[in-house]
Amino acid sequence: MRLLRQLTRRKLRTTLTILGITIGIWALVVFSSMANKINALVEGGSQYFAGKVLVTDASSIGVGIGTSPMNREVADQIAELDGVAAAAPEIQMIYDPEAGGAFGGAETLLGAVTGADKGLETFPIRAIQGRLITLEDEGSHVVVLGSDLARKEAVSIGDTLEIRGEDFEVVGILEPTLTAPDTTAWVPLAAAQELFHASLPAPIQEAISADELISQVVVYPDVGVTEGDVAARIETEIDNVSTLTGAEFDEQIGSATAIFNAIIIGVAVISLVVGGLSVINTMAMSVAERTREIGVKRAIGGARGRIVRELVAEAALIGFIGGLIGLGLGAVVVVLANEAGRDSGTILFDLTVGTAIFAVAFSTILGIVAGIIPAWHAARLDPVEALRYE
Repeated sequence: MRLLRQLTRRKLRTTLTILGITIGIWALVVFSSMANKINALVEGGSQYFAGKVLVTDASSIGVGIGTSPMNREVADQIAELDGVAAAAPEIQMIYDPEAGGAFGGAETLLGAVTGADKGLETFPIRAIQGRLITLEDEGSHVVVLGSDLARKEAVSIGDTLEIRGEDFEVVGILEPTLTAPDTTAWVPLAAAQELFHASLPAPIQEAISADELISQVVVYPDVGVTEGDVAARIETEIDNVSTLTGAEFDEQIGSATAIFNAIIIGVAVISLVVGGLSVINTMAMSVAERTREIGVKRAIGGARGRIVRELVAEAALIGFIGGLIGLGLGAVVVVLANEAGRDSGTILFDLTVGTAIFAVAFSTILGIVAGIIPAWHAARLDPVEALRYE
């Protein structure tokens, strides 16, 4: 209570100081929450590509999405190469070409044959409702939806969902992962081939049948064989293909993530400078106004350490209050933005407990550091000169 009374001596100045810290922490919370979402997506991608090689047509664009058609024979050719344990043919395409994608990548449709990975797939996919696609589903129109996509489409188990003009029965909904699977629809390979075939230009449709089409091959190396060796062998032996390993994915995506994280650091630095200068100014003015009071404390035996602790505690309280308010405002923005985009499957932010604790701790430590200089100056005042201060 005594600290609060000291701060309310100059309400306007203290309020403006807290406001400066609040704005900085608010920006830090919002940008950090966005970075958390991006990092979660990148981490999910890293987990997916770990231990495998993604093969697409050489003319494909985009990381992890084969946009150009390939002949299914390519998967058979790859499977025969030395060092390859399994080669799973897949169709991966944009879920709805007329709608915007979720943050961090478009909503996707993935068609695959269950078991083609020969049990080597390690990326965890689990259904929270219903079931996953099985081998017996080949030839039927069933779909398993990621959690965000299911919420966007407002469907549940047993409902019929239209995808690219075709009806699919929803047989499963995945548990949330906060990564790309949340915005993915899984269908049997044959159904995906039909959709992919229909999306191609007429000359290509006439040149190749739907059951011959794939857009990518997921390759699993043999034990003791590196991804890089398998990728090099594939590009040497198979014509007109490109490969992507886990290390290459991390390198490509990591650079973009590093740029965004640098922005977060920049926001923190701005918060440090603006908030720190505000606290220093407020505490310096407070020391000047309380010079005689400090002189009395020193004259009656008040220790320098006690004076330093009192003033630093005031500065810490300013930082703490500013941090709490900034965290609250940032949380409001995050919640409102996520709720606004939830129906469309666009979840931009992920405010974690760690981010919240860091924001408040950062602002409090900022106040402590900024308050040390004025507090140390006050503690070094000569008691006699301080008592004469007007």
